[in-house]
Amino acid sequence: MSQELRRFKAEIFQALAHPTRIAIVEALRHGETSAGQLIERLGLEQANASQHLTVLRSKQIVISRKEGNQVFYSLRDPVLIEVLDVLKRYFYSQLSQTMSMLKEIQKEKATTKR
Repeated sequence: MSQELRRFKAEIFQALAHPTRIAIVEALRHGETSAGQLIERLGLEQANASQHLTVLRSKQIVISRKEGNQVFYSLRDPVLIEVLDVLKRYFYSQLSQTMSMLKEIQKEKATTKR
């Protein structure tokens, strides 16, 4: 894998390295949304949302368009949702393994107490 591609991937993950930015991307899953709707839906302060949207725009994760006094955001490429869905499956897999280990530990404790 080329160094440029690794750098690109790292930059995308850095841009997504905040729960609020992931929430914004996920909120755009179903299409274009106004900044006001994003702020309301996610319960964000306007200044905070603006900072996160700036990061996402700078890494070309989201694109924006202005209509009157409103700014609308959408994902530059919806394939990013697939990446987040894979990460969710990875999380659940890890959680499942951890739960299995915990059950084994609990069984061992119950056996040793007898």
